[in-house]
Amino acid sequence: MNEVNAVSAQPLVTVIIASYNHGPYIEESILSVINQSYRNIELLVIDDGSKDDSVERISALQAQYGFDFRAQQNQGLTNTLNGAIARANGSLIVPFGSDDVMYPDRIAIQVAHMDGKPEVGICAGNIELMDANGNLYPEKRQRRDVPFRRLDFDDMFLERKPYPPAPTLMIRREALDKVGGFDPTIRLEDLYIELKVTHAGYFIDGLSVVMARYRKHATNSYKNNRFMTESILQIYALFSDHPLYDFVRYRFLSSMFLKVSNRDRPFARELLAQIPFKAWNKKTWRGLARMFFSPLEKS
Repeated sequence: MNEVNAVSAQPLVTVIIASYNHGPYIEESILSVINQSYRNIELLVIDDGSKDDSVERISALQAQYGFDFRAQQNQGLTNTLNGAIARANGSLIVPFGSDDVMYPDRIAIQVAHMDGKPEVGICAGNIELMDANGNLYPEKRQRRDVPFRRLDFDDMFLERKPYPPAPTLMIRREALDKVGGFDPTIRLEDLYIELKVTHAGYFIDGLSVVMARYRKHATNSYKNNRFMTESILQIYALFSDHPLYDFVRYRFLSSMFLKVSNRDRPFARELLAQIPFKAWNKKTWRGLARMFFSPLEKS
């Protein structure tokens, strides 16, 4: 079998990069896909109404490498992902952050793992953390050593095992179609799709391999505590018939309360008001101590 036939015999992987105002990072993200050792990749890049020089940067790369690039007025990430999935040809879908970087063998490793495992709806791996300039964080702050785990819905919903990192998700197209893709009203797309896919009966396999670098910078969504709280509660509410829904909800509220207790005290008081006294746990009490006895920190 010649090289062309060998590549075409492999599963087609569609990588979707939706970009918004990530001009300083977008080229490195795209090149990390182009330089994958796995060759049967369809790359779809969408600029979602950027106000910076992203379109110019992407267009220059598109002229050189010939991937599919479309620029559109801002529609939001989940709408953009759904639109790209609708025209994707791959049986495996990889949504990838326009500010992150994947390692060269990432796609090859995941395709090999998912082969012959139809029960696995999502394959993930480990990540390394880097700053806005691409410098790796100190060893003690890394997440590269999380061991292999297979997660079902309760593992995810109850947080019984470490979550699969968003920059490493490879999703089986069949599973995406079964759950109806992403919900445009929910902006925290990774947790939503992980819970929906496992709720549909698939597993998530988290491999022990470092697959990507996650870039931490000023505009990361996770730094917006109110957005994260509202989004996660919105997702959890989809599964309110679960017998431990209240436990999961109040445990999360206590965790967020602790996080913001000496950073954003007005928001902390809002969160505390949503936790009935009978649901208080160690984090709630620690948050109270921080709120009243620790100096206010910058978020």
